[in-house]
Amino acid sequence: MKWKTLLVSGSLLVSMAGLAGSAQALSADQVKTFTLPNGMKFLVLESSTIPNANMYTYWKVGSRNEVPGITGLSHFFEHMMFNGSKKFGPKQFDRVMEASGGANNAYTNNDLTVYQDWFPAAALPTIFDLESDRIANLSIDPKMVESERGVVLSERSTGLENSNLRALWGEVYSAAFTAHTYAIPTIGHESDIKAWTQDDLQRYFNVYYAPNNAVAVIVGDVKVDEVKRLAEQYFAKIPQRALPPAVRTVEPEQKGERRVFVLKESATSANLMVSYKMPATNHPDYYALSVLSSILTDGKTSRLYKALVDTRLATSVGADHGKAFDPGLFNFFAVAANKVPAGKVEQALLAELDKLIKDGVSEDELQKVKNQKLLNFYRAQETINGKAAQLGEYEVYFGDFKKSFEAPDAYRKLSVADIKNVAATYFKKSQRTVGVLAASEE
Repeated sequence: MKWKTLLVSGSLLVSMAGLAGSAQALSADQVKTFTLPNGMKFLVLESSTIPNANMYTYWKVGSRNEVPGITGLSHFFEHMMFNGSKKFGPKQFDRVMEASGGANNAYTNNDLTVYQDWFPAAALPTIFDLESDRIANLSIDPKMVESERGVVLSERSTGLENSNLRALWGEVYSAAFTAHTYAIPTIGHESDIKAWTQDDLQRYFNVYYAPNNAVAVIVGDVKVDEVKRLAEQYFAKIPQRALPPAVRTVEPEQKGERRVFVLKESATSANLMVSYKMPATNHPDYYALSVLSSILTDGKTSRLYKALVDTRLATSVGADHGKAFDPGLFNFFAVAANKVPAGKVEQALLAELDKLIKDGVSEDELQKVKNQKLLNFYRAQETINGKAAQLGEYEVYFGDFKKSFEAPDAYRKLSVADIKNVAATYFKKSQRTVGVLAASEE
């Protein structure tokens, strides 16, 4: 697709003609759904642009579902799912998939564990065979558990040592959440990782890896009827179980700023993280917050880049407006320039937020970001991978994949007043947690 542009009021704006063409290429009625008798839901989109397909399986389990004593188990099972089942032995999952021309990946976060498979469309029966066997018959062999336990412990220590942001991130979240399980690091606490028992592992797998706790998305050169036939052949025989217990804890209202300091002698520059409480992803303010994040930190013309990096207070600045099932955090982070104290960076960052709350944003500034959001949204639909991820995320985070087709209008309708209002609503000192990582106390 060729993207047309035009110059309006000195700003580079994107022609909606190209976007409209992309919108027509994918519509809600093209996505077919079915649910097996055991409760496993499938979304299928036929797309024959290339002779490939992918399968994203979203398991509704993450560190949000953990409790003290078993933290890190969601991430651990991401490892174990590749380490043997009844039909396919340890490491055979990757080997069989690669022999069929496929590849895979997986990730775990606060809310989800997601397995991604990419493969020639003709290999769909093999992929279903692999995926169904490890759900129905995962091997939790004690020797393999000990091996992977060591891998995870190493991953944890190496990550905290090599990433200043990761070390700071964990401390900020543990301070920001006093009740909700978003305080738990996805990788888990070291003492818990060392202490998991076989009973802990088996019980956790049985509770959360039930077919009725999953959504599978298949996009590519496939036919819906064939996908359904294969799903019934490979997945329908896996027994349904009771749904996992709901996360009932609601984080109490934060009534004052919280601060944490992390001493890391190997740090060469101070790191700053400023986080504000924000609503769950399915809240009506999601799109305004997404645009606000981009106005502040996306690219060299963004407000915080100009305020912090162009002035040589910081070498980098960014924001994280991630998706979450429950109310979470809107995070800003910056790496201070050499010999610049974190306090000076923090002062400049907060001043910029205060300025936005007081004066708002311009129409041109807003339109530029809205155009970019629409570009990114439709560009994701140009690949089968992008389509699968978009459909799956809307299904699990927003409650219905069809809401993805409402997103373009939600962005278009945003006004400068909307952006100013959400900034004033959420960027409050009483809702703020500030973290600093440095080599010495400042």
